[in-house]
Amino acid sequence: MGARVVRMFRNFNLESRVHRELSREKPSAAPRHDAKLPPAAEGAEVTDSLSQKNDPLLTLLRSVYVDSKDPAAAPETPMEVTAGKETERRPLKYSFSGFGLAELTDVPKGKLTIAEALKALGSHQHQPQTWTPEKIAQEYSLDLKDAKALVEFFVPFRVEIIPPKTGTAKQIKAS
Repeated sequence: MGARVVRMFRNFNLESRVHRELSREKPSAAPRHDAKLPPAAEGAEVTDSLSQKNDPLLTLLRSVYVDSKDPAAAPETPMEVTAGKETERRPLKYSFSGFGLAELTDVPKGKLTIAEALKALGSHQHQPQTWTPEKIAQEYSLDLKDAKALVEFFVPFRVEIIPPKTGTAKQIKAS
């Protein structure tokens, strides 16, 4: 029903509004700029100066030597792959099988699989004096700063129980 009312107001007196708009005087265009064309004699001088040789510029141009090679055609020295931590690999310590993922046998040094990260964090949570960040870094071939960041910021096992605001609400009992 609202659409009918809107359509009525939109179409009200439409024809007279269109005639009023069409009969209104249109604004005139801005005046064009007077462009003075150069006389034909000046144009001839410009074309003559373009066709003449400039000896100082020509000698400077001859002194420039450019040697370009296409790097895609045949490189003289093959690009070297950065050898470092990424190429060194270590055998896998722990794995969760049966998740439909490709079975890994080794990982790059400085990296962890999810299974290894969970195992390391679980060990650190249960025995923090034994499994220090230094031992985790040594065990999994990690940088010490990465191991410290892993222990500090990656905390998947922390469960916080927030007490209810009212006494009648149900609460999960910690075991």
